[in-house]
Amino acid sequence: MTKTLYKNFSLFDGNKDHFEANAYFVVDDETGKITEAGTGLAAEADQTVDLGNKYVMPGMINAHTHITSDVSGKLDPLGSPKLTPVVATKIALDNLSDLLKHGVTYIRDVGADFDVDIQLSKLEKGGNLFAPGICASGRPLAMTGGHFCTLSYEVDSPDEARKAARQALKNGADNIKLMATGGVSFGGESPDDVQLTEEELRAAVIEAHHKGRTANAHAQGTEGIKNAVRAGVDSVEHAFYLDDEAIQMFLDSGTFIVPTLIAVYGISDRGEGQVPDFMLDVAREVKKAHMESIGRAAEAGVKLAMGTDAGTPNNDFKNDSAFELQLMVGAGCTPLQTLQSATINGAQLLKIDDEYGTIEEGKYADFIVLNGNPLDDIKIVQQEKRVFKKGVEVK
Repeated sequence: MTKTLYKNFSLFDGNKDHFEANAYFVVDDETGKITEAGTGLAAEADQTVDLGNKYVMPGMINAHTHITSDVSGKLDPLGSPKLTPVVATKIALDNLSDLLKHGVTYIRDVGADFDVDIQLSKLEKGGNLFAPGICASGRPLAMTGGHFCTLSYEVDSPDEARKAARQALKNGADNIKLMATGGVSFGGESPDDVQLTEEELRAAVIEAHHKGRTANAHAQGTEGIKNAVRAGVDSVEHAFYLDDEAIQMFLDSGTFIVPTLIAVYGISDRGEGQVPDFMLDVAREVKKAHMESIGRAAEAGVKLAMGTDAGTPNNDFKNDSAFELQLMVGAGCTPLQTLQSATINGAQLLKIDDEYGTIEEGKYADFIVLNGNPLDDIKIVQQEKRVFKKGVEVK
């Protein structure tokens, strides 16, 4: 067993509210886990890596991706009846590679064709794929004809939701994704449309929690958000329209919000001439309310986890996880809240915080080496960086 010492850097470990100077940690090269961490005089090891007085933070966790979505527009899109398992897998592998190079070392995928995310998650966990760790959802649950129904199990009663959730769990899902409202990207619906009912949501959530798994809900309008929180989901995605009652519900329940601000921005600010007019109109209508809602939630102390909805229009896997942090700060989150949303909070939401999300003894050595302090300027996370996954540098 060999060990590698990393020294001479300032560390944001995910727990503290600042970077500590003169930090070090030691990694077991066989397991990829940290065996010792601290500041000051470094421990001895078989080899040493001097990080040149840079800044180190845990690898980012992106809690909302769609890895079988081709953002190039050259291949069949997510949920297309023309998409094949082979092509979907090729798309997913390319996207995972881009995420890892960008500094995302763990993801939650919340809707993938052919359960590709489930199969790739098994390969990564078994050490047969060098990629971000994957909390996989497989196919979501939606009402018949509802949001993203082409990719989903279509359910129209609590019993049908229960059966579909059980099938997803049987297939190996780590998380159950639920469509509580309409959205921006599909015609004939709006973010305010209530789709899966509270009773349908609750039936699926109960099944997930029985198996020790999580459940999350796409919910944009106020009533759908409240339905999802009352149903017991672990996180609400998007949350465009939050009133005071909804914010208090999040605080009382401990439910996370995954804001995905870039998903709206990608359409409203990057979509001119690239997406249908109805999508532009809806995205531009909701953008201000969305930003204000997330800012108010952050100020109130609602738990936030970073997610991008990667794979939606103009929302890529190469750059936009770090850009999401910039948007969160623009909405009113503090730099500390944004870094924690992408590290310790994401790990807690995915229930992987025993091994991921912070840099400390017993955790995997997933980390990013930055050229500056992102607590001073969050845009630094978008700049050139070195990325390590389980102690192995990403090339």
